[in-house]
This record gives sequence, structure tokens and C-alpha cells, in this order.
Amino acid sequence: MKRTTQPILLIEDSPEDQEATIRAFQKAGLANPVIRCEDGDEAIDYLFRRGKYADPVKSPRPGIILLDLNLPGTDGHEVLREIKSDRRLRKIPVIILTTSYDESDIDKCYAAGANSYICKPINLNSYIEAIRRFKNFWFEIAVFPREGVH
Repeated sequence: MKRTTQPILLIEDSPEDQEATIRAFQKAGLANPVIRCEDGDEAIDYLFRRGKYADPVKSPRPGIILLDLNLPGTDGHEVLREIKSDRRLRKIPVIILTTSYDESDIDKCYAAGANSYICKPINLNSYIEAIRRFKNFWFEIAVFPREGVH
């Protein structure tokens, strides 16, 4: 099965967590381009191609979205609801990647349509292993719908 080359949209406000995620991607052999949005409002603009993201060539649809919950401005829960309520975006897998182990967060995310929920390990080696497993499932096992198919 071919590995997708579509970009990964990383919605993460912490520069440290972004750097750790990129490092973990590299160590796991995940070569997909990564686009980062620093908050929920920027992510919504990117996904709906507003403002500086209006050009679809410069803002390609992601193949998968990694979403932190604790974002400034529009939080991750609202970003998830926006994505899953739009017919053009709802098929994009959204993986919650957060530090929250709160059962209510987990329940709310799955109820809103999250495809998976991953708690960020604190230890870098554990984080790299979690990203390796994420890569193995989402890029080598899972089958994605074709873009544009409704």
C-alpha cells in the first residue's frame, strides 16, 4: 500500500511541542510536509482558505490533521466541530494530540467526530514511539478516501 504524500496539518500553539513532534516525525521516517497553525483561528482560516490562505496552491488540503485541544482563541474542541460539520473537510482524519487525559475531553472529542485521541507522552523517547505507531497506522495501514469524493 502506498504511503500518502499529502501534507499533515499540525495545529499546535507550543513551539516546544511542535519541535518535538517534527523531531518525532523525522525519527519515525515520516517525510510528509508539515504545515503548522499556531492557534484555532489560524487553523480555521487555513482550512476554509481565508485571508492569507485563500490560494489553494499555497494552502493544500491536508491528508490528516493533528489537533491540540488547548489552543489560544478558538480552542481545539471548536476547531474539531468546524471541521466535522463541513462537507468538504469532514473526511479528513482528525487526530487529537494533547496532554489532556480528562475523560470529558476524550468523550467530547469522539462525540464531535475525532478519528483518534492520543495523549502526548512526556518522555521524548515515548513520544517518538507514539508517533512511530501513529505513522504505521495512519500512513501504512489505514485507507483514506480520495480527495473530492463526496
